[in-house]
Order: sequence, then structure tokens, then C-alpha cells
Amino acid sequence: MAKSESPSIFSPSVIVLSTGIAASLFLGARVVSKLRRIPQAIQIPPQYLHKKTLFGKVTSVGDGDNFRFYHTPGGFLTGWGWLRATPPINKRGYGKETLSVRLCGVDAPERAHWGNPAQPFSEEALIWLRSYLMGRRVRIKPLSIDQYQRVVAKCWVLRYTGWKDVSAEMIKNGIGVVYEGKTSAEFDGQEERYKRLEAMAKKRRRGLWGVNGALQTPGEYKKVHKQ
Repeated sequence: MAKSESPSIFSPSVIVLSTGIAASLFLGARVVSKLRRIPQAIQIPPQYLHKKTLFGKVTSVGDGDNFRFYHTPGGFLTGWGWLRATPPINKRGYGKETLSVRLCGVDAPERAHWGNPAQPFSEEALIWLRSYLMGRRVRIKPLSIDQYQRVVAKCWVLRYTGWKDVSAEMIKNGIGVVYEGKTSAEFDGQEERYKRLEAMAKKRRRGLWGVNGALQTPGEYKKVHKQ
């Protein structure tokens, strides 16, 4: 009986099989990479900035324009919220597991800190942002990492009427003003739109624009108290 010959490495069947295995490994690596959780802002890959978006849960809101974000790659389809637990809101001890997010393009009134007095409407701004974001699933686009190791990001939250740009909603409702500083200034191409929304809010005296007395913007406040 003639011995069966082993297929040559150059035979079509071997080439097809090898190509299929290589493609599967490559695609698998890409999927694993996309589903890898990013626990802190400083661990965001540089190639993500201005290009990728991250999906996750808002676990706390500490100020009128920033919050903590727990990254849940793949969202509900990969088990987050039903097979895989996410941190409860306002729970201490998750600092190393959450990203500190600074909303792009907007500045909310400053709260009292470091011995400096609070600005008018600062508490109202904090209450508004907490009610708008706390415990919700949001999508962020990382733009840069600032000097406080926060990710400056554009953020969208799903509301009854669709996905909302949080910075735009804050400015439109007079919860904050268009960011005035030079450091960490990021707008993701929306600066002119934000300025138009601010002009409308100012004209209608919404939110902080309706506060009695001369308004000191957060940027002006920071300059005064920095000195």
C-alpha cells in the first residue's frame, strides 16, 4: 500500500488554513484590545485622543464641571450592569479604578476651596450636573490630559430626546460659561457653537446670568484668587 504524502506547506489548503488562523488571532487581539478596561486617565493610550470614545458609568460628581467615570468597554453586551458589577455611586475607595473627567469647553462657577469663597450659583451648578449625570451611562471622547491628571473630554449622555453634548447643555442652560483659560483649552471643534449658546443664555438671563449683581466669570475668579 502506498504511503499517504503529507501536504506541502505551499499547498493551497495549508496556505488557506494558515491565513485563517493568522486572521483569527489578529482579529481576536483587536477585540481584546478594544475590550480592555482603562482604569485611570493617565493610562489612556495617546492614539485615543481626539479619535476614540469610551463608554462607562458616572460614579460621582465632585464639582460643577467634572466627574468620576468607570470605563465599561463593550457596555451592556459584554455583561456590564447584569453579569459584571460596576461601582455604586458616591462610594469611596474607587479612585484608582475611575477616570477623573474634566468637561471640555465649559467652566462652572467655583465652589469654596483653599480658603477662597464660593462663587454665586456654584452650588446650583453642582446640583444640576449631579442630577444630569449621576449614575448614568455616558460616552466620552478623550481630548487631552491636564496638569491634574484629569482627562479633558467631550461627554454625551443619553436622554429622552437622544444623545446630548453635556458641555453644550450646561452652557445653553446657564450652568457654566465658555472656557476662558489658555491651559487645557479643548473644544473639539465646538467653540463657536458654544459661544452662540452662551450669548443666547445670557440674553435670556438663564442660570448664572440671572444672578443679581455684576457677574465675575470663573476665569476672572481664578485670576483674582491665584494672585
